[in-house]
Amino acid sequence: MSPDDEAQDPAERWSEIRDRHVILENDHALVLNKPASISVTGERHGWDIVSLAEAAGEWVMPAHRIDKVTSGAVLFAKTIEAHGGLTRQFNKRTVDKGYLVVTRTVGLPESGVIDLPLSEGRKKRVRVAAPRERIVADTVADTASHTASHTWSVPRSEVFDNKRSYPSVSLFVRLWAGRRHTLLLVRPLTGRRHQIRVHLAWIGHPIMGDPLFANDDGVHRTFLHSWRLDFDACWGDGERIEVEARPGPDFAEMDDLPPVGEMLDRATVALVELP
Repeated sequence: MSPDDEAQDPAERWSEIRDRHVILENDHALVLNKPASISVTGERHGWDIVSLAEAAGEWVMPAHRIDKVTSGAVLFAKTIEAHGGLTRQFNKRTVDKGYLVVTRTVGLPESGVIDLPLSEGRKKRVRVAAPRERIVADTVADTASHTASHTWSVPRSEVFDNKRSYPSVSLFVRLWAGRRHTLLLVRPLTGRRHQIRVHLAWIGHPIMGDPLFANDDGVHRTFLHSWRLDFDACWGDGERIEVEARPGPDFAEMDDLPPVGEMLDRATVALVELP
């Protein structure tokens, strides 16, 4: 949040967020297209979405979290019952998630699987649970489509055994290859903290503007956006709900990327390529 936002009455700020960023709401759930400048919850020095809602007399509880620097779709429960049903879906990995990502680099293949376990390093920073030099990149060619997919992994024997590690898998499809940047659609199969950010950085393709990895890019935000969430309504007839959060125009500020509308067209087509 900017200094002006911090000075604003929290109830007014919550009303403004509601007016500008709600993309789905019913008696049970709320989905916001979260700006990149505010935490979902747990902000120690300032306001977050949960505390702003509470200050305005409203109870919402996140069914999952995205980082403060990440924009896009976040699902909140509005009742205790809904919260239990929604969080169980995230825990069981039945929620489909799609992220738009801009990397600082070029050279990524048309699709890939990043299968690298994560752990905590010094100062509780998330890292891959193995030496970086032990990461192996395998290429699988599809002769029918004349494409190639890459898989990044580490041998089980190289995974650290002196600390707890967590299996973590991210899939991606390349949407656009610019002169200096690459646009990806990423689907995290697991939901670890900082997963997409760490996975891409450790294979040599960090996200543009990511402060975890020396943000000296000269941009004002991290280019990671929660574009799509598909989940089951844990109320009524349990229908499958699909929501999309359109990124703002700032997501295409680099001159070698397409406009947001074309990004979304490409992402919609690419969804069928992700398992």
